[in-house]
Amino acid sequence: MPKQSGGGDRNSRTGRRAPGNRQVARDQRRARRAAPFDAADVTADPLAGVPVDRLQPKAAPVVPVAEEIEAPIERIVPGGSGLAFASGRTVFVANTAPGDTVRARVDRTRGKVAFASLVEVLEPGPGRIAPPNPAFVACGGADFQHLSYQAQLAVKGEIVRDCLRRLAGIADPPAVTVAPSPAEWAYRSRAEWRHDPALDRFGYVEHGTHRVCDVVEDPMVVPELNVVLADLRERARRGALPEATTEFKVAAGDDGVGVAPALDPTHRAELRRVVGGERYRYDAEAFFQANHAILPALVAEAMRFAPPSDPGLAVDLYCGVGLFTVPIGRRFARVIGVEGHAGSAVFARRNLADAGLADARVDTGGVDRWLAAHTRSVGPVSLLVLDPPRAGAGEATVAGILRLNPKRIAYVSCDPATLGRDLRGLLGGGYAIESVAALDLFPQTHHVETVVHLARTG
Repeated sequence: MPKQSGGGDRNSRTGRRAPGNRQVARDQRRARRAAPFDAADVTADPLAGVPVDRLQPKAAPVVPVAEEIEAPIERIVPGGSGLAFASGRTVFVANTAPGDTVRARVDRTRGKVAFASLVEVLEPGPGRIAPPNPAFVACGGADFQHLSYQAQLAVKGEIVRDCLRRLAGIADPPAVTVAPSPAEWAYRSRAEWRHDPALDRFGYVEHGTHRVCDVVEDPMVVPELNVVLADLRERARRGALPEATTEFKVAAGDDGVGVAPALDPTHRAELRRVVGGERYRYDAEAFFQANHAILPALVAEAMRFAPPSDPGLAVDLYCGVGLFTVPIGRRFARVIGVEGHAGSAVFARRNLADAGLADARVDTGGVDRWLAAHTRSVGPVSLLVLDPPRAGAGEATVAGILRLNPKRIAYVSCDPATLGRDLRGLLGGGYAIESVAALDLFPQTHHVETVVHLARTG
């Protein structure tokens, strides 16, 4: 999962709206009033210029609507819902596939936009399959498991391309091929589980609620974490869990498993993992990418344009425990990592020291503040890497990057929508895209990792 200020899930950091989105939205609404929607006409796209958070059910006021609709699903949009049109409205329906014809119940509306729940698939699309783990659907952790894996990859590639067009403002972005994960299930090496002692449930919090979805076996995690899950569930059954603790973070490494809080001598306080020949230390509370099998490919893609040896400075924003900082330090004379989570920053320093990289440092603090304080003092920057949380970098960080004026930028993103928003600012600030690559770090979900390389044009 992508990281957060607390080191675990990067979804919790908040982003800011990129400049110009509001005006773009107004212009697109005028265009839509002037002409009917044509799926082949990008200027009439009903989503153009609309921030992705407005497409989610939580953004809409709750207006009960006792209505069912029947409609074909045109495509899947950022956030994973299917896009349909019915009764003069744009309708978003979860758990659908491109080409499905569905019956859906409208749950809430927001102007001309409706959010609906799937009632019945009247005619399945070509990529729809029977979900392999239907009991896990309620937990919200595998919202793409009704798609074949090839269909998942195709949909994710189209989502990335759509966000490059609509949000980054690229008129005709190239097709995006998503590199598959080595494992389609049982790939996650970290998880956050919740305990509800009142209802005797242990598992994940259901999407959009405070309810705990009881999970007996987690099909998403590596086998060693299912052993931990069984142990924690047994402790919960016996009343042997700490009374005040309802959240448990777990992670697997090459040398065992870690649990926070630790409940057993076998729960390691520190984990180790080798990625692409580099050694990393971390724990269950520090952010470390969950799909370890594909990490060598991710690191290689992020380093695609980094020279074998550069006498200059590289900066790694949102560096976590140093996944990119260490290989960057092998190629550049100096490297600076910036990380807001103090525990992750400590591990990053240790990982740089273990690698023997003497002219490397990690600064602890918010990225926006760091950029504001160091724009003039660090000197010319040859490469800037950023791997922000799902909320993206945001307006202030993009402005700080433009002031820093790095020669090259490698933007690693886990959310195509916020990536597109941030790219619009970078492209408008004098950068051009050199390559776009996507990797499936999150099979069975709508999430996708994207790496965009940019170069300064002036």
